[in-house]
Amino acid sequence: MLLARSLRAAAAAALRPPLPAPRRPLSSASPRALLPPPAAAPALARSLWQLGGGAGRTALLRPRRGSAGRVSCGCGGLHTEGDKAFAQFLTDEIKEEKKIQKHKSLPKVSGGWELEVHGTEAKLVRKIAGEKITVTFNINNSIPPSAEEDTQEQQKPDEQEPELTSTPNFVVEVIKDDTKQTLVLDCHFPEDEIGNEGEEESDIFTIREVSFQPTGESDWKDTNYTLNTDSLDWALYDHLMDFLADRGVDNTFADELVELSTALEHQEYIKFLEDLKSFVKCQ
Repeated sequence: MLLARSLRAAAAAALRPPLPAPRRPLSSASPRALLPPPAAAPALARSLWQLGGGAGRTALLRPRRGSAGRVSCGCGGLHTEGDKAFAQFLTDEIKEEKKIQKHKSLPKVSGGWELEVHGTEAKLVRKIAGEKITVTFNINNSIPPSAEEDTQEQQKPDEQEPELTSTPNFVVEVIKDDTKQTLVLDCHFPEDEIGNEGEEESDIFTIREVSFQPTGESDWKDTNYTLNTDSLDWALYDHLMDFLADRGVDNTFADELVELSTALEHQEYIKFLEDLKSFVKCQ
């Protein structure tokens, strides 16, 4: 009888549906448990992460060292193979320019002129009989643009390159001790007169403008009358040229000024190349 009861209880248990598992209250459930499981990351994204070495997004954005022809020297600056070739070119150029440098020191101007140099600006000063004469010029842009073109067209294969000549505009100031005004004459070298030695009486420089300016003031006034010599009477112009010649500003002076300016321009050019090399090359 006991055996029969046990068999009926086992059969009833087999036919009874299973009880559902007890639910956890929603308030205590973890939000992550309610979300569906994340999908697998694409293979490309994973491969990029592995290439970055697991260092995060910054590793993906950081450029590789030595890319685009860069040369690392430890100074933190940008240096490329182009910079290296540029520095070597400048080294060779400086050597060649020093070989053809005519004056290692600036030449003197005869006639008792004292020279003052401030960078690219030079001033010649002379004092005679109660007057002070100053001649000021700047070597920047003092080589005529057509000089290189003419030399390249006229030069033959076996000939050496002709020297470039600096012909700057210059300003002559005449100051008298007993006056408060300075006579200012703006002069320049006409291109057609440079190197023209056929005519002995021809002036190699000309006066372009004449004006009076207050003595001792560095800024000249535009309101002062300025005489342009383009429409000037030739007799008056000749007297102005004689006035300069009597004070030592003549053709001889102009020739020596060109020699001085050319030497100064070449000296500053070599210094510029050396500064450019130091700037490009890592020191």
